[in-house]
Formats: sequence, structure tokens, C-alpha cells
Amino acid sequence: MFGLDDQIASLSDGVALWVVVAAGILLGLRHATDPDHLAAVTTLIAGGRERTARAAGTLGLAWGLGHATTLFAFGLPIVLFNAYLPDRAQQAAETAIAFVIVYLAVRLLVRWRRGAFHVHQHAHGAAEHAHLHGHAHESGHAHRHKSRSPLGAYGIGLVHGMGGSAGVSVLILASIESTTLAVVSLVLLAAFTAVSMTILTTGFGFTLVSRPVQVIFGGMAPALGVMSLGFGLWYASAAWSLAPYPF
Repeated sequence: MFGLDDQIASLSDGVALWVVVAAGILLGLRHATDPDHLAAVTTLIAGGRERTARAAGTLGLAWGLGHATTLFAFGLPIVLFNAYLPDRAQQAAETAIAFVIVYLAVRLLVRWRRGAFHVHQHAHGAAEHAHLHGHAHESGHAHRHKSRSPLGAYGIGLVHGMGGSAGVSVLILASIESTTLAVVSLVLLAAFTAVSMTILTTGFGFTLVSRPVQVIFGGMAPALGVMSLGFGLWYASAAWSLAPYPF
């Protein structure tokens, strides 16, 4: 993003082993802040029926592991054989990412339109608290909360990881001569991408369960959905060079 990956990767050019390892870790931690990841994770967490820090962290871990899986699978041929995906395949992968972002945004907007978001007050013993959830189209609600499946989040991560193979080129730009060290750096990149995605989504979870956000989330949801929808459509256009991509 804005050349930051190249600057991090350049730290490992011809220097000590620990610096190369550190560069791989930093690249992985930074990768989760890509705009497409932020758009996807925001709507992923916000669109779920259960918004808690623990649920968000679970989804983030599943999402990050899925991303790390395909990031490593597509990145390994680049590191070992300098074999990149064909341009059309890369464009198709980026288009799939755009589709996921659009799908999550539309789902959030549909759930908001059906009245799925409101503040619900209730008590557990002597403690009272408020949280967001929906009653729409739920007969015999009985205070039921169904969270998004971690398997579904893992699948979304797999799709995102396909587009992430282009980012692994920074390992090549780092001119790592040792194949073993390059593979280790790739593993660290994938692993710490998953770590940073888990931290990121957990942070979103803590934010969404805060009382001020809970009170206003019903009004925030449509704006959030529209922005994510617009970003997804723009991302698809950028994948086919119909719009600029400055990141």
C-alpha cells in the first residue's frame, strides 16, 4: 500500500537472517490493513447476528486462516519457481474478491432493510445490558442469537487469499537468495497475516459492543453497507484496469 511493502521488503536486502525474518513478520502484520481487507472484515462482522469481541475474534481467526492458506498455496510457486498466476487468472481472483465485498455489503443492507438491527435491553441475573440483534423473520425468538459460521468466514478468507498472491512478489523484490529462507519468510507472511486479521476483527468486535456504537449502529449500517458496496464495485473495475488502484 503506497509503496510500504517495498520499503519493508527492502530491509531484508543482503542483511542478517533476523532482519529477513522480521521483514516477513512486518509484511504479514501490515497485510491485513489493505483497503479490501478492511472493507470485507467490517461488513463481515457488522452483518452477523451476534456482534461480540469473542465472536468477532473467532470469525477473524477463521478468515485469517483461510487467507493464509491460499496466500501460501499461491505464493509458494512464486518463491520456488518465480511462477506467477497468469494475468487473466489474477484478474479473475481480484474480481472474486470484489464479489465477496459486494455480497457482504448487500447482505448487510438487506438485513438492515428488514429491521434486523436494534438495541435490546435484558438482564442476566442482577446485571442488565444492551446489545444489537434482530427479530425480523424469527418466530418464537426466545432470545436466540445465531452467529456467522467460522467455516463461512474461512471460505471468504480463501477467496481473499487468491488475490493476495500478487503481494508475495515483495519477497522476490527482497532478493532473498536462500530458497529455504524465502519459504520461511512466506510462512511468516501467511501466519502473521492471520494473526493481524484476528487482532483487527477482535478490535472491531470490541468497538461494536460498546454502548455508544450499539445505540447508533442502526443508523450507521446503511452508510457502512453503501460505502462497502461502492468500494467492491470500484475494486472490480480496478481489477480490469477500468479504474485506478493507488494502493
